[in-house]
Amino acid sequence: MKRVGVIGGGQLAWMMADAAQKLGVELVVQTASEHDPAVSIAQETVFAPVDDANGTEILAQKCDVITFENEFVNLQALSILAQQGVCFRPRLEALAPLLDKYHQRCYLRDLGLPVPQFFALDEVENLQSKIEYLGFPAVLKSRRHGYDGQGTFIIKDFATLEQKLSYETKTKPLNKSLFLLEEFVPFERELAIIAARSVEGEIVTYPVVETQQEQQVCRRVIVPVQITPNQVVEIQAIAHTLLNSLEVVGLFGIELFLRADGKVLVNEIAPRTHNSGHFSIDACETSQFEQHLRAVCGLPLGNPALQCASAVMVNLLGYEDSHSDYQSQRQQIAEIPQAHIHWYGKTESRPGRKLGHVTVLLDDQNKESASAISHIIESIWYPR
Repeated sequence: MKRVGVIGGGQLAWMMADAAQKLGVELVVQTASEHDPAVSIAQETVFAPVDDANGTEILAQKCDVITFENEFVNLQALSILAQQGVCFRPRLEALAPLLDKYHQRCYLRDLGLPVPQFFALDEVENLQSKIEYLGFPAVLKSRRHGYDGQGTFIIKDFATLEQKLSYETKTKPLNKSLFLLEEFVPFERELAIIAARSVEGEIVTYPVVETQQEQQVCRRVIVPVQITPNQVVEIQAIAHTLLNSLEVVGLFGIELFLRADGKVLVNEIAPRTHNSGHFSIDACETSQFEQHLRAVCGLPLGNPALQCASAVMVNLLGYEDSHSDYQSQRQQIAEIPQAHIHWYGKTESRPGRKLGHVTVLLDDQNKESASAISHIIESIWYPR
């Protein structure tokens, strides 16, 4: 597999460029806008929305295998191409249970993996008594297309739920089938693991990380997380069970909750490279982007081990509407010892938008050091 088609042209596809060059692979990208980051690194670009199967049909003619930068695709339309022999990795059957968050929850539960209690709003007759069983606060989620906290709402009481549902549907008749409701997990920490599976079924996992969110958007990732060896083994086992059950070829990000009582619950699955794995570009022998390309191209998987004692990754998020490239802040951050900045080249900033990230390699496994470095980066980046 020498030409890889990528559905999606954002920063995740853009960050595949160095790995593709190293492996002698050409990237062909399907994306809607000429301003998307991956357009600048693609060998060829098919300009079409990511859920446009006609665009994907053109993409298929230009490459050996197709993979995904995001999951906002139309599986039903793509399945016609798969029947015609187009090679998708991961295969469409592996994505099918994951794209709808309610179906994903059901799939994980039926596999015996630990998940929060949940139910689909459209399958409940007596909503109020069902919610009282879950208790408040509860979490309302859009079943499709939510990311970076979009489509996720903390619900404090029944009145808030009714108000949120009527607001979300903007005076249109309420479509409860768009939402699921789940218990609020009073977690001690949020964790994540990146795992990849090859064509032959070999699985490798990256170190378990701690992710720190603010307003449901990831701000920082600390690697490795300080948890017990048994918890690490349990999380690795969750990754193995999931990837083998789905017969995945490619790389997945798995987000988890760690409760105060030590219990681990699966939060969400991202069937692609993931923000929680960006540290691997600078901190690991094989980055998550190289690993994903190795898997989908049928190459042997690489070593995911850390090459430093620990690392911290900080997202550089937009905090205003502007067209600045923030050159001065980036230069100051670049002066931090062992800091590696990745700037995605987006042409406009808006609050919460991921504009870049910085990874700092550390010589010890001291969480206080990681927190101090994060604070320095954020005090440079965000206006006081």
